[in-house]
Amino acid sequence: MEPGDVSAGAAGRPAQTPHILHVCTVTDCSLGLFKIVTEMFMPHISILELEQDIFLQLLPKAIKHFHNLVFEISSQASQLSSQNTELKNTLRNILQDMAQWIEALTACVRYVCSIEEVDFKNIQSLPSSVLQVLITTFTHCKDSDSVYCGRLHLVSDLLQSLFKEAVSLEKQLMELLDKTTLNVSASAKEITGMVSVIHTFLDICSLVSKMDHALHANTWKFIIKQTLKHHTLVKEQMRHDDIVSSLCDDIVLSFQTSIHLAEHMKLTGTQETTDQRLFQKTLKLCRFFANSLVHYTKEFMPFLEGSCVSLHQLYLQIHSLFPPSLFAVSMSDAHKHEIRSVFLVVLEALIPQLLSSRLFMDLVLSEQELPPEHHFTHCLLLITIMNKLPSLPDEQQILWCSSSKCTERMSIFKAVLQRFARCSAEVAFPVVLQDDLKKDQNRFTFYQYETAELCAHHVKIITLLVKSSPNNAYQLAHLTILLRRLFFLMDADNQVEFVKLFPPTQADNLSLWQHVSLSSLPSALRSQVETALFTSALSQSNNLLKGKHTQDIKQLNVSLSAMLAACRCSEKSLDGQQQSCVMEIILQLWSLLSMNQISGQPSLLEIICLFLDLFALVIKQAEPSMLKQVVSFISSFCQEDSPSHVKLTVLDFLSSLGKIVIPQEIQVAVLPNISALFSMLLADKTWIIKQHALETFALFAEETSHEEIVPQSLNSEETKTHVVCFLNQNILHPEEDNRRLQRLKDEKQILETFFCKTTKEKKEEPNILEPSAKRPRQATVTDEEFDKHIKTTEKSLTLIHSLLQESPLPHWLPEKLRSIQGLLAKIQKTAEKM
Repeated sequence: MEPGDVSAGAAGRPAQTPHILHVCTVTDCSLGLFKIVTEMFMPHISILELEQDIFLQLLPKAIKHFHNLVFEISSQASQLSSQNTELKNTLRNILQDMAQWIEALTACVRYVCSIEEVDFKNIQSLPSSVLQVLITTFTHCKDSDSVYCGRLHLVSDLLQSLFKEAVSLEKQLMELLDKTTLNVSASAKEITGMVSVIHTFLDICSLVSKMDHALHANTWKFIIKQTLKHHTLVKEQMRHDDIVSSLCDDIVLSFQTSIHLAEHMKLTGTQETTDQRLFQKTLKLCRFFANSLVHYTKEFMPFLEGSCVSLHQLYLQIHSLFPPSLFAVSMSDAHKHEIRSVFLVVLEALIPQLLSSRLFMDLVLSEQELPPEHHFTHCLLLITIMNKLPSLPDEQQILWCSSSKCTERMSIFKAVLQRFARCSAEVAFPVVLQDDLKKDQNRFTFYQYETAELCAHHVKIITLLVKSSPNNAYQLAHLTILLRRLFFLMDADNQVEFVKLFPPTQADNLSLWQHVSLSSLPSALRSQVETALFTSALSQSNNLLKGKHTQDIKQLNVSLSAMLAACRCSEKSLDGQQQSCVMEIILQLWSLLSMNQISGQPSLLEIICLFLDLFALVIKQAEPSMLKQVVSFISSFCQEDSPSHVKLTVLDFLSSLGKIVIPQEIQVAVLPNISALFSMLLADKTWIIKQHALETFALFAEETSHEEIVPQSLNSEETKTHVVCFLNQNILHPEEDNRRLQRLKDEKQILETFFCKTTKEKKEEPNILEPSAKRPRQATVTDEEFDKHIKTTEKSLTLIHSLLQESPLPHWLPEKLRSIQGLLAKIQKTAEKM
């Protein structure tokens, strides 16, 4: 063929083009023919005619020939061996042919890329054809271990060359597509073609993710760039969920590699240059993927409703693998800081973009069951969202702060409290958080709150809940513990305001102040509150006791508890007047207890415990006879099956006995009871009772002048061993950090079972913090009927009393009367609730 035959160039169709098309149509496209057409004739074809005259005619046959080569090598590779020289040479020749085909395609793409302006419609079949070759090549390289059946070393050099050629081809194609335009007036076919190209690059990502990190990252970079470039045209057809899901998977995979490298360096105690470089390289890859995800979600958030689950799981997975999660791997502080500053700070930018999504809101605030390792991280996520709520529009804030029965969505406040309840192990360990992105690098526990104003606001809310909750609500115990801890975190100015808002001089505030730790107050304010609280509580206690209003046991408990709180917190001993006032209260209480005037009351145990606590404060002023009676009473009152709070109170009282000299005349009656009580409590199976008993016994032994009690209390070898170990500060069964962590996880699993059961049972119940509504009186029961039955009962009891005056007591009557007394107590308890 003479050069003059193609002299028309790009200005028009060359004279010999029909002959080229004829050859391409009637003959299989060999590598030589492909090179002739692309190298010699294609430069003389107009860009407007390349698609119809060259690519559509030539590329399908070239791709078919390439696939035939791959099929041929795949079908014979399993028989490859070093002895079979002929087959080895054949397969190596095929691999060389494949590499040459890729090289020829690269040259073709490079030429098109050199053209100044390229419209996608003029080269539409070129990218799709090249991508087919890339997919086939990368798949062959990825599966090479299984394809060549352990004989990979015989062709590994050619496979490496093949892979490099494929990488070069992909880079050249990406360069071409970067400069290719897709007009806003593009046809549906062109748009679909571009979408298909982007999706095929997504498939390549999954193929090369473990083969070449640089290629993997560059492919992702191209995908994100092209989707943003053609955003308006392709947004409706993109597989957004697949892209987000793949990015999330790649982030998790890269992050796992990073933390395992960090763990390896921590455990081996080395900072090898190679490992450190690989760690930093992988971490930068994490950052790149996170940045890509952030940019993609920012542009396509309206189309990502189906991706909310993947994004939520990504946050939970990443943070569950990283400290301070109890399920995280061990790593140095330097690596923690590097991961936070390089990667996590980028990932956090996802959260604000998701807050407007209703589906994400429903997902995060649902009562879905999560694996134990995700409870802590989910709680952190909720707290992060709460901190960002003030920046949201009002309508979005309202949605986050309200519940929805339709979607079973909780309010974010309820969600935080419920999820926090599942973090018992993290609170007990405790987990320590650190914001080392700030200059001060403050460290704080997971339980701590932030600003003083926020803390004060929470204290006020919880205080109002405490005051409005029923005394028998089990949630009250949790609220008061939370109040005590938060009150400790308040600053001095807010504590002053709290005292003004809830003055201890008011009787209706005694129920609140009994739960507040006065030691949290500044010295001057504490002294003021102690005096006011003691005076108010003493006055109310006297009114209730002297007025014989013993039926109001609950209110008596409140006033005594408040008075005890004021006495215990005092830095100095009670003065003479205060001691006299307390002793007067004690004598009145003892009179009630000994006369059995409140035996039918359900709050009897609380009264007894308060009596012992107050008596311990003034025990040095007690008469010997009363001391003897009280110790004897405790000995019969406190048994092995007594509640834990009773045993703890008795231990506190025993501790006070070590500070006094028991009078000679009552020692015979008192000392054996003390040693018997210690023996029982030191052998208790509940760990908190045993620990408190050891502490109390050690203090008693150090302070008491009655040394004979000590050996008499140690009536078993096991108890002796525990006491000796405690005194020598030896741990009987040492618990390493790993065992402690595993124990906490096991305990957490037990709590999980309880929470699941409780959630299921109470799912339909009203708000637990609201006081129970009074039961409406049934319309069929009238006041006259109540009066009739009460008079009948009263008449019958009066008759029984008269009979006892005239005849002997039946043997069964005392038991029956006790049964009736219990029934009356139940009736009275029910009436008090109504």
